[in-house]
Amino acid sequence: MAPRLKERYKAEIAPEMMKQFSYGNVMQVPRVQKVTVNIGLGEARDNARAVESATSEVATITGQKPVVTKAKKAIANFKIRENMAIGVAVTLRGDRMYEFLDRLLNAALPRIRDFHGVPTKAFDGRGNFSLGVREQLIFPEIEYDKVDKIRGMQINIVTSAKTDEEGQRLLELMGMPFSKEHV
Repeated sequence: MAPRLKERYKAEIAPEMMKQFSYGNVMQVPRVQKVTVNIGLGEARDNARAVESATSEVATITGQKPVVTKAKKAIANFKIRENMAIGVAVTLRGDRMYEFLDRLLNAALPRIRDFHGVPTKAFDGRGNFSLGVREQLIFPEIEYDKVDKIRGMQINIVTSAKTDEEGQRLLELMGMPFSKEHV
């Protein structure tokens, strides 16, 4: 069975985007291509188990085993040696990506304390969106008792949109709670 958000994209979001931006072809309608989730682990140099716990948490949240990222070169000021594990990252595509986005938009983001929406300034100029999350506990899959340390994560949503306006409208229609600008 296809993910709920994917069905909604085909039935409601794509036709609405075609109407608003007057695309000539269905293939011109922007779509989400991939979502990357990344946790930087500065404490990994001191705590060897940090990489293991972050890996299991990201795997639980995304449903896919993450890749351990390693330092490309040594940086003495940060006490980092070459090839030292410094983070975990996962790239989601297809149905897993839609399932993750659905959970992010409908279950995780509403659980953030004092949440007033995500900033619209986090677009990169080509319709891609970056979102920083302060704690992994907002995801309902994570059990509070099993967490050893609260870690933030970076979530990047890569779209096929050509402009920020198109990318923002796509995510808006998908249910991304953008903050209302105070003028």
